[in-house]
Amino acid sequence: MSNRNDRIKEQLRDLSARFLLQNGNGSSLLTVTNVELTPDGKNATIFFTVFPETHEKTALEFAKRKRPDFKEFVKENSKLGRIPFLDFEIDAGEKNRQKIDKLLSE
Repeated sequence: MSNRNDRIKEQLRDLSARFLLQNGNGSSLLTVTNVELTPDGKNATIFFTVFPETHEKTALEFAKRKRPDFKEFVKENSKLGRIPFLDFEIDAGEKNRQKIDKLLSE
């Protein structure tokens, strides 16, 4: 992974966290955990967790519905020349890690 792609990923992680915080309704806690960027930089997937987990479906629907607004937010708050196609997903890997941690601590 190039240094440039690493900087883009970090910038998208920061911007997505700010966007979700500013635009969410506060009924759940959304935490951005990772950003995956394709090597060509044309697609980016923002992974996040939701607390409480019962709000995951609603939070994912909200994030996907807000993709055009998020793209505009990225345009206004970054110096990225070409903005990748942006998508949101629930971070299942983080959920599994938390379950393992819980089992190990028992």
